[in-house]
Amino acid sequence: MMNERKKVTQSCFTPSALDTPVAEPVCFANVTDDKQFLVLSCSWGGGFPTALLWWKGPGGQGKDGEESSNVLVVRYSAFQFGKAYVCAAKHPLVTQTKTCGLTLVPVSKPSVLIRDTLPVEGATVKMQCNVENGTEPIQYVWQREIERGSITTFAQGSSSSIITMSNVNRSHSGRYRCIGSNFLNTENSDWVFLDIIFGPDVPQIDVTSYSITDRGFSALETEPVSLSCQAQSNPASQYIWFYNNSQVFTGPQYTIAKILRVHTGDYTCLAQNSHLNTRSRKTVSLIVYYPPAGSPSCSMEAAQNHTSLSLLCSWSGGLPSPSLRWTGDGIKAEQEETELQTNLQNSAAILLPSEGRIPNNSLFTCIGAHPVIKQQAECSTRTYIPPAEPVCFAYVTNTQQYLMLSCSWDGGAPKALVWWEGPGGQSKGGQENSNILVLRYGMARSGIPYTCYAKHPLLVEAKSCRLTLEAPVLLTQRRVISVYEGSDVQLTCNLRANYLPANEITWFNNQGVDVRDTSKYMLLRTSAWANLTVRETDEMQDSGEYRCSTSNAVGGAEINITLVVKRYPMPPNATLIRATYNSRQRNEVELEWQVNGTEETGGWTGFHLEHRWVSERPNKRGSSNISQLQMEERISSQDWYRTVIQDPGSRSHTVRGLTPTVTYQFRITPVNHRTIGHPSVAKTPVELRDNMYPAVVGAAVGGMLFAAIPTVLLLVFIIRNRDSNPRLHAMLFGSQHSQSRENINFPEDEVVADSDGGLENTTGSGTTSAEPKASSSLAAGKHLPLQ
Repeated sequence: MMNERKKVTQSCFTPSALDTPVAEPVCFANVTDDKQFLVLSCSWGGGFPTALLWWKGPGGQGKDGEESSNVLVVRYSAFQFGKAYVCAAKHPLVTQTKTCGLTLVPVSKPSVLIRDTLPVEGATVKMQCNVENGTEPIQYVWQREIERGSITTFAQGSSSSIITMSNVNRSHSGRYRCIGSNFLNTENSDWVFLDIIFGPDVPQIDVTSYSITDRGFSALETEPVSLSCQAQSNPASQYIWFYNNSQVFTGPQYTIAKILRVHTGDYTCLAQNSHLNTRSRKTVSLIVYYPPAGSPSCSMEAAQNHTSLSLLCSWSGGLPSPSLRWTGDGIKAEQEETELQTNLQNSAAILLPSEGRIPNNSLFTCIGAHPVIKQQAECSTRTYIPPAEPVCFAYVTNTQQYLMLSCSWDGGAPKALVWWEGPGGQSKGGQENSNILVLRYGMARSGIPYTCYAKHPLLVEAKSCRLTLEAPVLLTQRRVISVYEGSDVQLTCNLRANYLPANEITWFNNQGVDVRDTSKYMLLRTSAWANLTVRETDEMQDSGEYRCSTSNAVGGAEINITLVVKRYPMPPNATLIRATYNSRQRNEVELEWQVNGTEETGGWTGFHLEHRWVSERPNKRGSSNISQLQMEERISSQDWYRTVIQDPGSRSHTVRGLTPTVTYQFRITPVNHRTIGHPSVAKTPVELRDNMYPAVVGAAVGGMLFAAIPTVLLLVFIIRNRDSNPRLHAMLFGSQHSQSRENINFPEDEVVADSDGGLENTTGSGTTSAEPKASSSLAAGKHLPLQ
């Protein structure tokens, strides 16, 4: 029977039929499409027979849920997220029950992190989607809102929470968000605004109430003109307007309520991005059209050696130039056409033959027109003798090679014929052209008249005028100028109005040296004046006489100006009232001072705080070998080191970095600009009041001295009265010592010697060996507290 059972066992339960699962139980979950149920599944495959599986959840959901072997179905609304659901697995061949668990966590609300929310155009931007909680795997979707309500997805399906955008531009500006999701739920982050910084681009300038010309924009005088500037930029550009390189306005729109001719010029709009510190600019030209001033001016002169009459008409100052034409008796149509062709630069000319002698008081009219003026303007001229007298004047060429003498006789019609006569035949030797006499520079004679003669066709005798050339005259505002040292001073030199131009004004300093633009001197000059500025004046260096000089074709002139540089008043004295070490290390000293007097007695602008080395500490090796004279010489040779305090209201200062083993002296000196006052009495810093170490040492030394003095007095008393108290003397010194004291010839000298610093053997004998012992003992008792 046993053999039969064995056979049965071998036939029903073969080793190849029984097997344990190889791996561990596996749990997984799923959500139904309608998100009404969560299905938790568990499996432990590979074993035979099949393992028994069941679920255990929080709140008894493993029993109450719909359960079918390894599947647990729980309503989505009843599922307890964040708590463990455990699947238990039992196999007959395994003693212990295996388990696996699921803790499901929905995705929490994501947050977007942009490392640089204000990137510059062209930069790389990284955005990260942070999800604090959520069961993996989590998928990320990135969205962007281009316009309000218009949302686009530009990245999705990625398991990475970081997205990188390279070479961003202004079009990438907008709101961004990320969406995190797992198989349980989906959550959106809040919108985050990405602002791309760029610009400014080249500005665009618009001009209102204008017309376009080949040179830019034009406008009519007295009308309002508005210039607006727009440059793409983020953040918005800041605008600055310049007129001919001078700043005139800040803002995008520059309005001129009533434009004038002086407003003609270049207008530049400068756009700047304050965040990037970048700029761009654009310039436009604006021309203001305006009418010529007054009315046309007419004149008449003789031409072709006084055989013809030339009519001249001018109307200056308008923009554009006005059109002019002549009318009158004897002027034919073809002559008017010829006159229109010669109209140039606000003037018109016509040539009339005078064979028949144009009668006196003949009338000719010039008619002028301008686009800004609605009505025409005109002027008339008649043939008559000039009512005034001839006028003479002189000028110098730019190269200063020639002196030009010119003569005119205005107001008559036609213009008179003029010529020059000068001393020494200069009218013949000089280069002469009608009313101009050319003389070489420096050859003119001072004080001798040059005569200009003027001949009019209607007069029998010639008129004349004279020029007497003179040297230039210089003027100044003040001949003596007084300033405080350290300030800048301007010396002026003006050229008095003179018909004969002068050369450039030259300055010479108080040393007689020609002044140029340097760090010490600054020159500002025109043709009529020259100002010299002396910078940072100094009493010793800059006081004295300065000279400006000039010359012309006739002579020269100069003027002296005395500059007095004064020192500032002496400041009041200052006193150091406290100098204290602020620690045991002796490397920092706190100083406090006070100023004697007030602002009424003298002002001050700061202080000079000085310190120097005085001595070394007493325990410094070798310091005791320095004599008092050597010490004084060493102290006197030390330099004072200065610290400048520019605050006049300061009354305390801390000096740091001192050497602990060195004793210093400090002093304070008030300063009034460049005037340095008297230094205070030097002061040596003291230790802190709460430093107990010197007090304890002092108390100990004092106590020892207090105890030693009565002892010494008692011993002296016993020695002096040893005969009257032999027993007390013998008890303290012994009989042998008493006998040795009898050999001392002068005991009083011994006591006196002891008072001077120790006992001294006065016998000169070597037999009294006890004397050094008594002397040494007493001396040691006296000097012990001083060690």
